[in-house]
Amino acid sequence: MLGGYTTGAERTKHSEMKIVKIEGTKRSELGKKATRQARSEDKVPAVIYGGKETIHFTAPVMAFRTLVYTPEFQIAEITVDGKTYRTIMKDIQFDVVTDELNHIDFLELVEDKKVIANMPLHFSGQSQGVKDGGRLELKLKTLHVRTYPKYLKEHLNVDITDLQLHGNIRVQDVIAENMEIMNSPRIPIASVVTTRALRQADTEAAAAAAPAKGAAKAAPAAAAAPKK
Repeated sequence: MLGGYTTGAERTKHSEMKIVKIEGTKRSELGKKATRQARSEDKVPAVIYGGKETIHFTAPVMAFRTLVYTPEFQIAEITVDGKTYRTIMKDIQFDVVTDELNHIDFLELVEDKKVIANMPLHFSGQSQGVKDGGRLELKLKTLHVRTYPKYLKEHLNVDITDLQLHGNIRVQDVIAENMEIMNSPRIPIASVVTTRALRQADTEAAAAAAPAKGAAKAAPAAAAAPKK
């Protein structure tokens, strides 16, 4: 790990989407009383929508852990009453007091229907600006994309090797084949800025150069002065 981003040598290229499998139980009652009862049993109420039918179900809170508590983009295969639904997570609700997981919305993936998803960004390479003493600032971690399910991937790769000091990589620079990026194209996603140490070094170099320039100007004047 270098400067808060992952180099290509530290990360192998993904071959397929990561899939989390969840076994759920269909909810027969949807009222507040049934919801409280489910949570008291350490189960999380959830819903699957976007397909031919809307499915309300519950599953143990631990079943969602690897899906919720990660920055990675993953597919959730949820089995309810023997039928499996291929989904992506769309919304999460936490308790405002306890921070416990309260509810999750899932969107069923339909092959001929485009979906909107937040695609994580992975930064590879070492910026030339960082090598020159700058500091890398990552301004966005995900991009909002619209695409067909078959084109979904774990992340979008951004090569920062050529990023110079005071330079920016913007949304419009990201390569996202078969995807429509919905963020504004001019928004920076990564920048290299001057550090305090670099500014101090520049100031000291300028101060050291000033007397030398003054002496160089004085020397010709002294040489041209008439002899008495």
